[in-house]
Amino acid sequence: MIAKISNGKETAGLIRYLFDTKKAKDHTDPHLITSWDGFAPDPGRSEDADATRRLLVADLDLHVKQARRLGRAPEKHVWHCSIRAAETDRHLSDDEWADIARRIVAATGIAPDGDPDGCRWVAVRHAPDHIHIAATKVRADLRTARHWNDYLTADRELAAIEKEYGLFQVVRGDRTAAKRPTRAEQEKARRQGRKTTSREQLRTTVRQLVSIATSPEEFLHLLDGVDGVRVDVQHFPSGDIRGYKVAVEGDTNAAGEPIWYSGSKLAPDLSFPKIQERLANIKPQRAYQPGRRRPNPWHQASAATERIPHHLAQGDDEAAQAHLAVFGEALDALPLLAPQHLRPQLREAASAFERATRSRIRAEHHHARALRGAVRAMLREPAPKDGAALAMFLDAAILVVIAAARWHQLRHHDQQVSAAQQTLLHLQAAYEQAAAAPLAALAQHRPPQQAVDRHIREIRRAVPDHVEQVIEDPAFDALTAALAEAEAAGHDPEQLLQQAADQRALDDARRPARVLTWRVERLSARPAPSAQARAAQAHSPAWADSAAQRPNPPAHEAAAAPAPQPPPPPPQARRR
Repeated sequence: MIAKISNGKETAGLIRYLFDTKKAKDHTDPHLITSWDGFAPDPGRSEDADATRRLLVADLDLHVKQARRLGRAPEKHVWHCSIRAAETDRHLSDDEWADIARRIVAATGIAPDGDPDGCRWVAVRHAPDHIHIAATKVRADLRTARHWNDYLTADRELAAIEKEYGLFQVVRGDRTAAKRPTRAEQEKARRQGRKTTSREQLRTTVRQLVSIATSPEEFLHLLDGVDGVRVDVQHFPSGDIRGYKVAVEGDTNAAGEPIWYSGSKLAPDLSFPKIQERLANIKPQRAYQPGRRRPNPWHQASAATERIPHHLAQGDDEAAQAHLAVFGEALDALPLLAPQHLRPQLREAASAFERATRSRIRAEHHHARALRGAVRAMLREPAPKDGAALAMFLDAAILVVIAAARWHQLRHHDQQVSAAQQTLLHLQAAYEQAAAAPLAALAQHRPPQQAVDRHIREIRRAVPDHVEQVIEDPAFDALTAALAEAEAAGHDPEQLLQQAADQRALDDARRPARVLTWRVERLSARPAPSAQARAAQAHSPAWADSAAQRPNPPAHEAAAAPAPQPPPPPPQARRR
């Protein structure tokens, strides 16, 4: 059930609307179902509806008129609450709706239980699936009703009613969601032939620019350069920036003035102070030094993204919230870098996950400075044309969204859980499209069967619990090709597999061979360790303990092992 509460100045206008059957065609049988004393006149069951309606208005306004003579009546004395059931709910009886109305006026402070001086109110039903409660906010003792936070108290009471009546339980929020476009905004966009409202368009634009910018000043500079968007930056008397507001070019009110939206009106985390906090002290990536191999920023960002589930599991909620915010920034900017055919799904994923980036938990953004820097480096370099880097990042992103849904669920963030689940569907669809071509190209370089058998034994030792699932995965040929390439570049395939498995458990992965493929690809992009480094690593206690924990191959596998092979050829340039 959903409640909508508003305040007004005219009791007669509201009552006239509630009992109207001419203009409002969905008002099929308007009638009272209950009232403050159970004896209020019912225009819906009277032969002279107009006279009875006037009598009802007079009764409701009695205390208002008394308080007005004393100068104590509130300007907006009408309280209006509509309550609508879900489409899947059964039709409730009048008695059941009456009970719900009494509970709502009691919970909100309009007419508390056991209070003889409560406000006067009536509940009207003029359609099967909803009711309206009309009340005047002056009590019998001529004080104004204490109904602060009435929306929240009504919402809590409706949550209890849903459980008791066996109705659909609505996913409820925590008041951190971005403001939805009003009906007037939606109608205006429809008349102008636009798919989105100005508020939604500006929110998407601002979020994308925040995801790209490395400082508040750069954000404002980028924003000022967007075509079709007007920007107004406000300053304090000292000259420091106080805030900003934006408007869509050509979107004006009746007076021909631009319709401005401040950052906080777009979303709670898009106010200028919030943006300053997020962009403060972004950790810069190490500068490229001549003579050293330049790191791949997409690989770095994928590795940083893959560590987010670990941060979510650490129990530091403020740090976890910060990492979710950074991941949301990456999704916001990803459509700008992706191929055209992937952009619709990625835009939908970013739009859905936007809700999962905020909760009542305050984000301590300094915890995610390194990740934010890695994401910025990725965004400043286009993805390679073969699509492997993008698929690698999306593979890591899917695990993050699964972990985010679990993290929010443990904290009863219902709306954020739903948002993460929607995001997952879009990301999986985008990943399936993005990964198909690079995996097929890689699988064409599947090594000979003898090498494949050896890699199977290495996989069995590295991930014994998932070996069968890995071998049956359609991406298994791509994994063996990645291992062969890594070995040709001087890496130890078994060591790479072990590192890939240690980075993140495969329990959440639907296709573990694909996960391992991208991790091996990323790890093998680093320079291969020298012979001295491998010898030192082999003699280190940590490596010895790791080796001791690996299961020995079965006797039949050891007997079937091939004879020692000659050492691998010197490192070669990897194919791309």
